[in-house]
This record gives sequence, C-alpha cells and structure tokens, in this order.
Amino acid sequence: MRILLASSASHVPPRGGSTRSNLAWLSELSASGHACRAVGGALPTDTPEKVTLVRRELEDQEIGALSPEIQAVADPVRRAAILQEQVREFQPDWVLVSSEDIGQSLLRAAHEAAPGRIVYLAHTPQFYPFGPASWNPNREGEALVAHSAAVVAIGHQTAQYIETHLKREVEVIHPPMYGSAPYAQCGRFEDGLITMINPCAVKGVSIFLALVRRFPAYRFGSLPGWGTTADDRRDLEACSNIEPLRNAKNIDQVLKDTRILLVPSLWFEGFGLIVIEAMLRGIPVVASDSGGLPEAKLGTDFVIPVRPIERYEAVFDDQGLPRAVLPEQDLTAWAAALEALSSNRDLYQRESAAAREAAAKFAASIRSSRLEEFLAALAPGQPTGQSEDPLAGLSPAKRSLLLQRLRARAPK
Repeated sequence: MRILLASSASHVPPRGGSTRSNLAWLSELSASGHACRAVGGALPTDTPEKVTLVRRELEDQEIGALSPEIQAVADPVRRAAILQEQVREFQPDWVLVSSEDIGQSLLRAAHEAAPGRIVYLAHTPQFYPFGPASWNPNREGEALVAHSAAVVAIGHQTAQYIETHLKREVEVIHPPMYGSAPYAQCGRFEDGLITMINPCAVKGVSIFLALVRRFPAYRFGSLPGWGTTADDRRDLEACSNIEPLRNAKNIDQVLKDTRILLVPSLWFEGFGLIVIEAMLRGIPVVASDSGGLPEAKLGTDFVIPVRPIERYEAVFDDQGLPRAVLPEQDLTAWAAALEALSSNRDLYQRESAAAREAAAKFAASIRSSRLEEFLAALAPGQPTGQSEDPLAGLSPAKRSLLLQRLRARAPK
C-alpha cells in the first residue's frame, strides 16, 4: 500500500502525543514494506538546515527509525497545495488526515484530490469541527469528517464522543508507541520529582502551580511543551522548588527522575498517552477526570474530578491558542493525593505496582499491525460500518497470508 499522512502539526521535531502516534503508525507501516510519506507543519523558527539536523537526530530513536519522506511546510495555504501535489505524484491508496488541521484545510484538500480514500485520525477533540469541545465548529468540516472512508480514534471515550456528536461509527486503534518490555523502573518513593508535562492553561498549570506553592518542601519538575506560554514560563521560573526539564530523545530520559506524574488537565483529553508511559515505568499518576484520562488510568487510583474549561476568549496567546476562561478548582483532593503518596511508603509501592501491571497488560494487548490490517480491509468510497476488527473472521493463518501478500505487492 501507499500511505500519505497529512497534519498541520510539526513532525520534525514531533510535538505532542498525536504527532508521536502518527509517526509510530507510519514507522510500523514503513517497516512492513509499505511506501509512506507525510506532509506536516513546521515551526516558524524552523529552517531547512534545522529540519535536516533534527531528522538525523530522530533516526537514532526507535520512533524516528522510519523511511517515509516528511515534508515540513509552515505556510498553511502552501501546505494544502503540496498535499494535493503529493496525491497526484504519489497516488496513495489512503490519505490519513490528522485532526491537527486548523480549519480543515488539509481535509478539504485531501477530499478534493483523493475522494473516497480519506481516513480521519481523530486525536484532539478541540480540533474537531463538531461537538461541544470544538474550538471551531462548522458544518462543512463536520461533513468532510462524516464522509471520510473511516474515522480512527485512539481511545473509547473519544470514540463515544464522535459517535454521539457525528452520528457515525468509529474505529478504535491504539498506536504502537510504547515499545516493548522490559520497561525501566523509574518510580521511587524515596526521591524524585513531582512532574508535569506541557504545563499550560488547558493542561492545568494553574493546579500545578497552586500545589507547588502549597508544598514548598516538595521537589517538582516541569517540561514545557507546545502550549506553554511566556507567562507560564515566568510563573514556573519564579518557583524555587520547580526544576526545569528538557526535551529528550526518549521518554525514559524525561521520566527517569520522576516519582509522581501530575496530569491535571482541564480540557477534554483525547486519551492520555503520557499516562500509560509513566505507569509502565512504575510511576503513580495523579490525573483529572477530563475526557479520556480515566480510560488511560486503566482502573488505577487517583483520578480527581475537576471543573472543566467551558469557554474561551476571542483572543489568542503567544502559542496561537485561544485563551481559556479557567474555572475555580478545589485543590483538596489534589493536595491529599500528593501528601499520601509522599508520606506513605506502602501506599506508594502498591500504586506503583498496580500502575505498572495494568499498563504492561495494556501495552502487550496492542497489535502493531492493527492499522495496517484495518486499511487493508477498508473499501474506498464509503464510510465504514465494521466491527472493531475488520479481519475478525479470518483465522490467524489467513490473516498472516493476507499481510504477506500485501507486503509483497507494496512498492519498493
């Protein structure tokens, strides 16, 4: 098969769980012999030389060890035009359009260039053109998603959201991005940081900072991300008990000094990939009940209710995101969770072991060929109405034979 991915997010370097998921899928498809390309966004400060350097660095990573050509284009109008050029030149069997597509310009261009061959990768509910979480609901975009050959979500909570507000079936496929056992044991009761990834308004930096100030004797860590504004950075730097963390080539380098992960998100989360990654390493996670986070917690403790963001101001911050109106939050349960995990060794060790066991079972259940199988069985030109596994009727032997034939036919 020929697979073309489209997204407005930066892929070189990747920023955020959705992009890392997309690259993991492309890596698996490429490793199976399918020809893969991607048209993605670029940061305003990116230069061709910087993109080349980062691409070489990514080749040292498991998630970056893939062969697809990735075109990084900053200008959204030019990006859509290049996508259509790629469709004409590459003649893909499927165009995977990620939800990180402001105004659905890529989705519109893909439908025009490759009608009937569009698969919508539904990562971030705020970027969907429908539903109460959408930043920019619009009927045209909603119709484009609805008329895609398939909609793929990475969690059941997100799938339910789409089925409710779009009135069509959704395929749940978890990206194969967690690696394989054995996983490093990072969680330690004795020492380490209480860490937050991508501290920003929608991710709950207000809760994080309030806890930092309430517990001056605790050591915290923060890793700025795509949503962290200049104001966020100033507030974080003003706290002497916060240690700044830097992006690293693999997640173990980020989590190696973390003993508790805080995920106090206030917007509708699509799933919560970092939750699984931390739990695989025995790190207890204290998370909000927003969107797909309870699903990612896999039945473990310390899921805390929050008052979610309900509206945004008609202005944008310095990261290009609409400014959220933040509801007041009750910090009682958050403070109690940190105190308990920081003072009770038995509780910490039980939660660490439970998290590690649940996440290991989840990661082991992910079939790396799942998206490949789904695309192979998908018929162009019509929305899916299939069961969760489109090859469920095939025996393991027939399933293996089908994939061997597809890989043999894949362009070299």
